[in-house]
Amino acid sequence: MKRILITGLFLCAILVANAQENVLEKNKWSKEKASEWYAKQKWITGANFVPSTAINQLEMWQSSTFDPETIDRELGYAEGVGFNTMRVYLHSLAYKANPKDFKKNMETYLEIADKHGIKTMFVFFDDVWGKEPKIGKQPEPVPGTHNSGWVQDPGDPASKNKENFPALEVYVKDILNTFANDNRILLWDLYNEPGNTDKLTSSMPLLKAIFTWAREVNPSQPLSAGLWRWDFQELNEFQAANSDILTYHHYDDEKKHQHVINLLKTHGRPMICTEYMARTNNSRFSNVLPVLKKENIGAINWGLVNGKSNTIYAWNTPIEDGSEPIEWFHDVFRKDGTPYRQDEVDLIKKLNGEEK
Repeated sequence: MKRILITGLFLCAILVANAQENVLEKNKWSKEKASEWYAKQKWITGANFVPSTAINQLEMWQSSTFDPETIDRELGYAEGVGFNTMRVYLHSLAYKANPKDFKKNMETYLEIADKHGIKTMFVFFDDVWGKEPKIGKQPEPVPGTHNSGWVQDPGDPASKNKENFPALEVYVKDILNTFANDNRILLWDLYNEPGNTDKLTSSMPLLKAIFTWAREVNPSQPLSAGLWRWDFQELNEFQAANSDILTYHHYDDEKKHQHVINLLKTHGRPMICTEYMARTNNSRFSNVLPVLKKENIGAINWGLVNGKSNTIYAWNTPIEDGSEPIEWFHDVFRKDGTPYRQDEVDLIKKLNGEEK
């Protein structure tokens, strides 16, 4: 009897896995469809965006701290240099706290972005930084510390606990169904840097699950999950095989970046670099952005405005007194809209065709 039970469970697991594979293949975009979609877009250029008044995704989206006035002002800075796309992180806890308000705030954000001629890539899950996100008042920034308050979604060990998957499926499918045909949304980025923060392949079940849920909804926009660490072979293979548009992160100089581009071209799909530009790593607008323009690869830098996320400071290199670093790590503008470097803004405008 025990052997029969084990065999039955094994067969059931095989059937579930096969059904998942069928769903993933059924609605995946062909290379031809992906190329046709990409050819219709202007050169995709922009930044990862969180308003300067938010330390993380929860502070951005919770109704008590949602800040449309700052969002409007700062997306105006982006419009002024010709940026046409923002990559914006969502958070499942903000949805869980109040699904109706969360979707209303998404709609408000999209109205503001559209007014500025900006499309949006929304990001669902994230394996980076704080492991235990909590709803409610968020912490104040730690002076001089990069992303001191950023939080994972759904967290660790929450992302490994399959008991959480049904609620996450409701969230993902509700958002996708609500905005499945919204042309203000460019692309759905399903999972940011799976395996980061020492999670490694423990992120694979949730990564497979969110691609399956998204394929079941089959939105009009393409799906992706960006490659980011080249020794994560199992994760990379799955992400590349299941993304309609190939997205990736790269924070090194133009020569190393070009090498990665050459390797990724072998997949035969359009590409968007959804994270780059870390000045003290020699990933700069001056040396990387022209390469992305020449290769017709979308260019989404980190980030836009210096604020509570403290991303002008380098990873793991705090300045404890909070004084401004000699050279900013990320970001383009100060809070008042003044460019950190005018020569960078001039280059961005030139490549975006915004020169007067």
